[in-house]
Amino acid sequence: MTKEQLLYTLALQHVPNIGAITAKKLINHCGSAEAVWKEKKHQLQKIDGIGTTMLSALKDTNHLKEAEDELKFIEDHQIIYHYFTDANYPEKLKHCIDSPILLFQAGNINLKKQRLISIVGTRKITVNGIAFCEKLVEELAPFNPVIVSGFAYGTDITAQKAAVKHNLQTVGCLAHGLNQIYPKVHKKYMKDIEANGGFLTDFWSSDVFDRNNFLKRNRIIAGLSEATIVIESAEKGGSLVTADIANSYNRDVFAVPGRVTDSMSIGCNNLIKFQKAHLLSTPLDIPLMLNWKLEEEKQPIIQKQLFVELDTEQKIIYNFLKDNGKELLDVIALKCDMPTFKIAGILLNMELKGVIRPLPGKLFEVV
Repeated sequence: MTKEQLLYTLALQHVPNIGAITAKKLINHCGSAEAVWKEKKHQLQKIDGIGTTMLSALKDTNHLKEAEDELKFIEDHQIIYHYFTDANYPEKLKHCIDSPILLFQAGNINLKKQRLISIVGTRKITVNGIAFCEKLVEELAPFNPVIVSGFAYGTDITAQKAAVKHNLQTVGCLAHGLNQIYPKVHKKYMKDIEANGGFLTDFWSSDVFDRNNFLKRNRIIAGLSEATIVIESAEKGGSLVTADIANSYNRDVFAVPGRVTDSMSIGCNNLIKFQKAHLLSTPLDIPLMLNWKLEEEKQPIIQKQLFVELDTEQKIIYNFLKDNGKELLDVIALKCDMPTFKIAGILLNMELKGVIRPLPGKLFEVV
């Protein structure tokens, strides 16, 4: 993208009455953001959904002047930017109708052919929530996922610190421009996160900090990821909005259940109750449900041998699959008289031992 093309794209992004969906419609119709600004008014009127207010805004040169200032900020601070049709634009975000036409980056982010999951939840995370979040990241570490969150208090920073601890790439999605950081107390974590990933935002350096920005930011958290995990949430909260957005994108959502008397479990319990999320009882549910395979170099070397040491429960499952062939997870749990949440961990351990393998559709068979 040339400097001039970036300028006109920034100007289009700056128009308050034109959101990402309409901006893309205009660009697709006219061919480029520059062509949108230079198109005659009567031609723009032919585009479905373009009314008088939008037409007036597109003839307001103040947006171009504001864009020049932001362009200078981008150049002076060597900000990396991603245009929504570029190859370097996050792949999963491309499929979201309301994804931003421009995304700004700080740090060392590489999302190509990566497993991305978002971990969100209350800012008032409990001791149990912290323990589960840290255990979740630790047990998923062999699968090398990218941990996406919002860099906020509580659940967000817990997940991102755990990602850094286990040398996983992590991405913080910000509700403000790259010229500031919120909360300020988290500034001490920025260097480590940028070394292990970085930050993404569609907000400008001139954007006024506003609480509504967090809700807008949440679509990027959900859109980047193949699955969103809610650790804890009150009856209402931003993480529930993120879960709803993820559902609207047809992405998987997981929620950690809690006691009905715990205020910070109400949101998660409701997600599960109303079938808006899978119940997440153990970290190993994630690779099982998402059909993740361990990377070849991280799989244990298993020598071919006649017998592999299995415990009692593993032998029951092995003998069942050997006698019945490939079977669904739920059928295995039913026939082997074991709870589904427990089966998930046992099957993964058996996979690591090389005695079974997962198949598409939550099927498993003996190797």
